[in-house]
Amino acid sequence: MSQSSLPRLGFIGAGRLARCLALGFTRAGYPVTAIASRTPESARVLASQIEQCAAYDDPQHVVDAADIVFLSVPDDSIGSTANTLRFNNSPSSPGHLRALVHCSGASPVELLAPAQSQGASIGGFHPLYLFSGDLADIERIGGCSITIEADGALKEALTALALALNCHPLSIPAGGRMLYHGAAHYAASFVLCSLAECVALWRTLGFAEEDALRALLPMLTGTIQTARDKGLPGALAGPVSRGDTGVVRKQLALLEALGGDHAALYGLMSRRAVALARRRATPPATIDAIGEAVEESLARSLNQVPAGTSVK
Repeated sequence: MSQSSLPRLGFIGAGRLARCLALGFTRAGYPVTAIASRTPESARVLASQIEQCAAYDDPQHVVDAADIVFLSVPDDSIGSTANTLRFNNSPSSPGHLRALVHCSGASPVELLAPAQSQGASIGGFHPLYLFSGDLADIERIGGCSITIEADGALKEALTALALALNCHPLSIPAGGRMLYHGAAHYAASFVLCSLAECVALWRTLGFAEEDALRALLPMLTGTIQTARDKGLPGALAGPVSRGDTGVVRKQLALLEALGGDHAALYGLMSRRAVALARRRATPPATIDAIGEAVEESLARSLNQVPAGTSVK
């Protein structure tokens, strides 16, 4: 497919996400024609890595030079930036739509309404990926999913762009972005919080954080691989999966005695583990007893944890 048959792409914002997408699209053969950033040097550095791409101080120049403009700016700046852009006097290249697309997982697409009122299509394009800022991101993003919110021709164009990055396009309904983004924390930030809780508890036994992470990270890698191969219920390990009611009761009691919110956190996660164990073809015979033990502990620990208590 010739470049003339592909939409011209532009980016407002030149951070980690924009760097990966702009270079990835270029590698896939798409023309990336314009970059702007609140830090002009960042735009110039990124544009210098792309043939026939210009860096601008004024975001409006990106609108004038591209068909699909990606807003890769902080969430708090999406609405204000969209409100400054003018699409009326910036026609698209022949055969292409005019569009403004933000890359936030949480913010509503409706923030781009000022562009829509001027005849531009609007949408969301959110890669489920933690960007490092390294060039390796361009390769590593392959196989990830990109959540798209758009209609008609823009949805088709964004789906093609996701596939060009070797990513899996996901479709999300209007109004669902905040729940989608909040839930995604469980697979990203909250995994780190779980590791931090383990490290905090192991420190009481004299483990250094470095030694704890050295021990835990390979186990986490194995868990992820097993989940990929066997699904969530099949990957579940530990006393709940084995139906070991006695161990569960003893661990809950120990954490209750430790104080703070340790038992509450453990109990809530154990409640989810019980739900996963029930989804197995053959759940543990003692799963009801384990569920009762978890709920009894939660009733005690949640009543004892003062508001605002944090994991130590």
